[in-house]
Amino acid sequence: MKSLADPTKLKPIDKKDGLLQVIIETPAGSRNKFAYDPDQGIFALKKVLPVGMVFPYDFGFLPQTIAPDGDPIDVLLLMDEPAFPGCAVRARLIGVIEGEQLDGKDKIRNDRLIAVAEANHQYANIQRLKDLPSEWLEEVQDFFVNYHNLEGKKYHLLGCKGADTGLKLIKNAQKAA
Repeated sequence: MKSLADPTKLKPIDKKDGLLQVIIETPAGSRNKFAYDPDQGIFALKKVLPVGMVFPYDFGFLPQTIAPDGDPIDVLLLMDEPAFPGCAVRARLIGVIEGEQLDGKDKIRNDRLIAVAEANHQYANIQRLKDLPSEWLEEVQDFFVNYHNLEGKKYHLLGCKGADTGLKLIKNAQKAA
């Protein structure tokens, strides 16, 4: 008997309104990094960040996609309160942070979609990535650099693009799935 649906099988985009369906893996404010384990059909603890370092926003993935790093495409989700692992959140795409990680000599693209939860107050007026303060991007970049350093990897920000670029990434990731 199955008690939970496999979140990787859910639709990534609602065709009626174009909203993304983001599956939360790690909630904002958590030191714990969770990841969906498809073999067990559960969300499992992957690692714990050091004291003083937490995930600044909810992180999740878009189902039925495969990004260049071999995982479903990552989504950084802006919302009022942290969600929980496995929660599906409808969100509008506002842009993408393009980046690459260096793992030894291998360069791997590791872009993150940026989306705003449909049900929220704090980010309700954010329609584009450019609507966020410039300091926001610097802080998020610092997080990714430090996060990857913990794994012995280097992270380099390549730039930020709008929702159109994010949609192209999603289409490519859907084809790869």
